[in-house]
Amino acid sequence: MDEETQRFNAIIEQDLCIGCGLCASVAGDKLKFCKTGAQGYERPIAQQPLSKELVDKIYDICPGTRMDGLPRELIATDSKEDNVWGVWRRMIRAYAGDKHVRHEGSTGGVLTALAIYLLESKRVDFILHAKPATKHPDFGEQHISYNRDDVMAGVGSRYAPCAPLLDIKAVLTQAETNGQNSAFIGKPCDINALRSYARHDERVDKHVKYWLTLVCGGFSPPSKNDEFMRAHDLQPEQLEALRYRGLGCPGDTTITAGGVTKNFHYLDYWGDDEEHWQLGFRCKICPDGIGDAADIAAADSWLGGSPQRNCADDAGTNAVIIRTEAGQELYEAAVRDGALREEGDIPPDIFSTYQPHQVNKKYAVWARHQALGEAGRIKPVTNHLRLRELSDEMPDNFNEMQKAGTLKRILG
Repeated sequence: MDEETQRFNAIIEQDLCIGCGLCASVAGDKLKFCKTGAQGYERPIAQQPLSKELVDKIYDICPGTRMDGLPRELIATDSKEDNVWGVWRRMIRAYAGDKHVRHEGSTGGVLTALAIYLLESKRVDFILHAKPATKHPDFGEQHISYNRDDVMAGVGSRYAPCAPLLDIKAVLTQAETNGQNSAFIGKPCDINALRSYARHDERVDKHVKYWLTLVCGGFSPPSKNDEFMRAHDLQPEQLEALRYRGLGCPGDTTITAGGVTKNFHYLDYWGDDEEHWQLGFRCKICPDGIGDAADIAAADSWLGGSPQRNCADDAGTNAVIIRTEAGQELYEAAVRDGALREEGDIPPDIFSTYQPHQVNKKYAVWARHQALGEAGRIKPVTNHLRLRELSDEMPDNFNEMQKAGTLKRILG
């Protein structure tokens, strides 16, 4: 195998790939994107030798090898900045004005409501986001919405592999040809990937007018879903539908396989605390689960970071971070026109009580990345994410523990 293809393969071999599909779109027929490996992820596979120019570009746009904060030109002079939560203009509790959207969506349905509002107010022509995958219902797949019904077909979180950028060059060509504007809704790592690609393709900033994300706790290996189903007498090869949450806050995890449907409490699937979570390695070293590079990020708002088992009557309210002037104008217009309702502004320290696992990870990531470098692994390039500053706030024994834990994980 040639040197450049080996350099590309190192991203996958070192578990840094998130499966967004961007590199496969950029590389064309040089990479094939398919389900592979013991854990069942979707990954790009080289079909022919790769050039240094192509691999350099992939390293520059891959969110496994590079993550940046909000582009500097989008930060207004009167914006605030918090070391953990990044640039912000407002932090607020809000929910969808439409009761059906609020009930169907994740938490309070804010991202779903904003997607519908963007289309119905004619601010954009389409939304690029995700929906449950047709072939593998536990996965997500790229989805383009032109109206309310399209958006609702993708409602609810996808705690699963998803490649929303797999055909991004074709999506941008469509927008350029038809003179269309769009919004993108993806995980923070997807947002970062597309922001990075904008440095190489001017059509991104020309046609993507709004960038919306969720505050992301990560997703499990597909093999975890298989294990969970088998433990409850459901066969993964017979899977017909999987809804991770929604129909309330958080709503049940609902699985249909072999004609049988079973409902599980959200905590039955995830576990009652973070110690029980099963996450891929890339999620454990993620430098930006909070959507640093988005216009708006929406989060769960459970005190302590987890729902209660008796929360069936919770209608759902998102904690929202508005980072840019464009995001603030959109949010306030949506409130004015009834697409969103708000409960009141909140300070960063209250936001942290809703997302303590994000706070913990943000403090830990710098040391975890140092471990990658010491082990001779790819150490992701990060800019404007405040990782070193946060690490410096912590005692030496905390940083050493994070580094040692990561070294043990990758070296065995």
